[in-house]
Amino acid sequence: MSQILVQTMDLLKQAAAEYSPDVVFACSFGAEDVVLFDLIAKHAPSIRIITLDTGRLPQETYDVMDACREKYGLKIELQFPAAPDVEQMVREKGVNLFYQSIENRKLCCEIRKVRPLKRALEGAEAWVTGLRREQASSRTDMQPIEDDAAFGIRKFNPLIEWSEKDIWDYIHANDVPYNKLHDQFYPSIGCAPCTRAISAGEDPRAGRWWWENEDAVAECGLHANPVSDVKGAH
Repeated sequence: MSQILVQTMDLLKQAAAEYSPDVVFACSFGAEDVVLFDLIAKHAPSIRIITLDTGRLPQETYDVMDACREKYGLKIELQFPAAPDVEQMVREKGVNLFYQSIENRKLCCEIRKVRPLKRALEGAEAWVTGLRREQASSRTDMQPIEDDAAFGIRKFNPLIEWSEKDIWDYIHANDVPYNKLHDQFYPSIGCAPCTRAISAGEDPRAGRWWWENEDAVAECGLHANPVSDVKGAH
C-alpha cells in the first residue's frame, strides 16, 4: 500500500505542478473520490475541486459533500445541468425516461452529467479522476496518465492501481468522511433512481442501470470515450 500511496501522491503533485491553476478534480463523492479529496487537501490543494449535481442525487451524497467541505475547508465548485435542456427532455420523454431505453438513459446522462462536465472543464488543461482498473472491464486498459480525446485535455487517474481494500483501509486509517450508502452495499453510487445495492458476488458496477441488458457498457459517457496512453506515464 505504501508504494501505491507514494505513486498516487506523486501523480497529484505532478498534476498540480504542471497544470495549476488549470487542473480540476471531478469529484462524485464515492469512496475513491473522498480518498482523493483527502489526499488533495493534504498534498495538492491548488487542484480545483468540482462536482456535478445532476438534480437526482441521493441525500447521502449531499451529506458527505457537506462533511468534506466542513472537514477540509476546500472550495467545492458545483456544476448543474442547463435548466432548458432538462425541461425539454422531461417534457418530451418524461421524468424517468432512462428506464425506457439505453438511448434515453444515455441522453439523460449526456444532459445531466456530460454537458455540465464539459462546461466545468472549459479552460482546464488537465483533470483528475478516481477511476480504478478493477472497477469494470471497460476500465482495464486505462492508464495513470492519458490524453482524453473526448475533452481534449490531460487526464490523471492516480488511484488506477488501487484495490477496493486499499481504498477502505485508507478511509478508516485517516477518518475520511464517506457516503453511508456504501454501508448498505452500494459500491458504485450515481443518481438515486439509477443506483441500487448489489448482492454478494455481483460485479461492483452491477448496481448501475441494472435494468439494462447485461451486455451494455455500464458507463455514463464521462469515461467511456477513447483515450490514448501518454508515453512515459508513471
